[in-house]
Amino acid sequence: MSPAPTQPTACRITVRGIVQGVGFRPFVYRLALRLGVQGTVANNGEGVDIHLAGPAAAVDQFVSRLSAEAPPVARIVEVRIEPAEPPDTTDFRILASDRSRPPSTQIAPDIATCADCLAEIRDPNNRRFRYPFANCTNCGPRFTIVEQIPYDRPNTSMRVFPLCDHCRREYHDPLDRRFHAQPNACPVCGPQLGWHDAAGRPLAGDPLTEAAAALASGAVVAIKGLGGFHLAVDAGSAAAVERLRVRKHRPGKPLAVMVADLAAAERLCRVAPVEAELLTSTEHPIVLLDRLPAADLAPEVAPGLGILGVMLAYTPLHHLLLAEPQAPAVLVMTSGNSSDEPICTGNDEALTRLRGLADFFLLHNREIVTRVDDSVARVMAGRPRLLRRARGYSPVPILLRRPTQDILACGAEMKNSFCLVRRGEAYLSQHIGELTGPECLDFYRESITHLQGVLEVAPPQVACDLHPDYLSSRHARALGLPCSGIQHHHAHVGAVLAEQGLDGPVLGLVLDGTGYGGDGTVWGGEVLRADRGGSTRLGRLALLPLAGGDRAAREPWRMALALLHRSLGRAALEPANQPESLRAIDPQRQALLIEMIERGLNCPPTSSCGRLFDAVSALLGLCTESRYEGEAAMLLEHQATLAPAGDDPGRYPVRLAAANGLVVLDSAPLGPLVLADLQAGAPVPLLARRFHQWLVDGCMALLNELRERTALTEVVLSGGCLQNRLLFETLVQALAGHGFTVHTSELVPVNDGGISLGQAYLGGRVCV
Repeated sequence: MSPAPTQPTACRITVRGIVQGVGFRPFVYRLALRLGVQGTVANNGEGVDIHLAGPAAAVDQFVSRLSAEAPPVARIVEVRIEPAEPPDTTDFRILASDRSRPPSTQIAPDIATCADCLAEIRDPNNRRFRYPFANCTNCGPRFTIVEQIPYDRPNTSMRVFPLCDHCRREYHDPLDRRFHAQPNACPVCGPQLGWHDAAGRPLAGDPLTEAAAALASGAVVAIKGLGGFHLAVDAGSAAAVERLRVRKHRPGKPLAVMVADLAAAERLCRVAPVEAELLTSTEHPIVLLDRLPAADLAPEVAPGLGILGVMLAYTPLHHLLLAEPQAPAVLVMTSGNSSDEPICTGNDEALTRLRGLADFFLLHNREIVTRVDDSVARVMAGRPRLLRRARGYSPVPILLRRPTQDILACGAEMKNSFCLVRRGEAYLSQHIGELTGPECLDFYRESITHLQGVLEVAPPQVACDLHPDYLSSRHARALGLPCSGIQHHHAHVGAVLAEQGLDGPVLGLVLDGTGYGGDGTVWGGEVLRADRGGSTRLGRLALLPLAGGDRAAREPWRMALALLHRSLGRAALEPANQPESLRAIDPQRQALLIEMIERGLNCPPTSSCGRLFDAVSALLGLCTESRYEGEAAMLLEHQATLAPAGDDPGRYPVRLAAANGLVVLDSAPLGPLVLADLQAGAPVPLLARRFHQWLVDGCMALLNELRERTALTEVVLSGGCLQNRLLFETLVQALAGHGFTVHTSELVPVNDGGISLGQAYLGGRVCV
């Protein structure tokens, strides 16, 4: 007797997440064929819609394999299954996109070149041999070419490249990995490279070969990439690196480098397994790695530092260029702009703005719709953590696990990003940069307009920083929408709460450079009791005068003298009470500074942790005048890593004080302690390590005291100073040892690049 046939069943499946432009429909098609089910699949405003019918066992297997075997680049957020009438088909079909529903689909980020495409461009028998724009549904441009959703070729900058017969067959074949790959192209029908001189005139020869030769000769080459231009030079040539620095007006800031593969990266740096995984991920960010002493690099690439920003080639163009016989093995690849300007994206724009910076231009004719810089990450406490969120990560949303209304959050002034919340998903923008000039403000506004257009969202409210003069805050207030002002350090805590799905209350320890506090002081070393509804300041670092205002951040010697003055008074001017680094400063300038401090002229008090790093760095002679933001602190961190690990009998004591109801970590004794050790001949690395340990001990004393008062045991860590791996890891270890539960960021920068997410999470809650 034969078994009874399995009863047929039908359903409609909605899949939400990053499921467009990543090969999801052909995956569904192939899965349906293997399981013998009938139906249809189509893109729509929500994501992917599947109408399915077949034996119940086959349908159940289809549903279980849908998430388990999805394409590697897909990110499924939700699978919703509803009973349905059987589809009107006896086979399985891929339908055209459906735009009848309100859009809620997510946009895929740009994806590094996959192994299959890489093999093709290296194969002399393949029609895409040496083609610098090869891609498929598993890799290639996405966010940087899309103008609106659904993600179909007519809605991208590839619409101007009609497909040839070969590419058209691939595009329409559900069994081909290029099925509906919107950027699909080949040498016959796709974008092309051009090689140009400094004036923009076309030059003869193979563009890749000529570019490699130019780089080998020491030239600066502007290369149009995925989300903008890079300025490239030979990283092994001190002359070439110095030439780039002079032209770009970037005298000391470390430069990122690009190499062909992981093996090349391992010749430059120590690469732990988790760092290797990050380097080779589909995102291919710049990863901060510990540099090997014998690395064959010009010292000018990252002067005075023990870390190096390394990324692997992530487009076919990069792979082909580095494979040229004449090409240097390591290329400096820095953003194609002058300092503090947005990166160039258009050919004409680059030929104008980069004239005088570049000797040659390697151009192509695929339009970049929105500019996106390289992401930067660092592995700390065993986990990858983004320090700059851009290519590969933006605009992947952060899923908010607590109710949050639609809102636009405008971010901070430095390391700006903005954030759009749509239906509980927080779309953190790509890194915008320093919002201090008209060019960056234009980039900021065009990026907001572009992302709102792509997402088809018009938030009914806005959030911004409390600082009245931030351009981002002015932009928010000018929109004419209900506006929530969010205190800077509360927003730092809010970003972590958002990423971790928390409401609070927590103890928030925020260590950064500056933030508007509203009480006449500049905040920057704070402990808050915080939740989504508000925050209360409970503790801080001791106040120091910010002598000269913003100038103090550019001239750390000012903070060093202010720190000594706090304990020594005018005796801080006596050479016997100064380290060699301060004795080199003009005595008249020092006397004028002390006069300003004592009279309170342009010396706003600050609790900034960043400025305390500056003070100690200057006392130790590491940095008395900064060439770039964070230089003094980065040099201090590097020196501290050179000190022997282990218990230090010279550990600096910690003293807490009280002021206006706050618990205060008193830094006044710190200056004389450092000075005495210097005069006793203690090595600089040891003193740098002692300062780091003192800061950790001091923060622990603050938090232990406040735990007793509040009974709170959950701690959020945030702020730009926690990009310092030594500080971060030592602090996390100490907190765990004292029984605290620690929350911090991974997908969102701890610096001001994450502020907008916190503003959105708190502002959305405040406006409910």
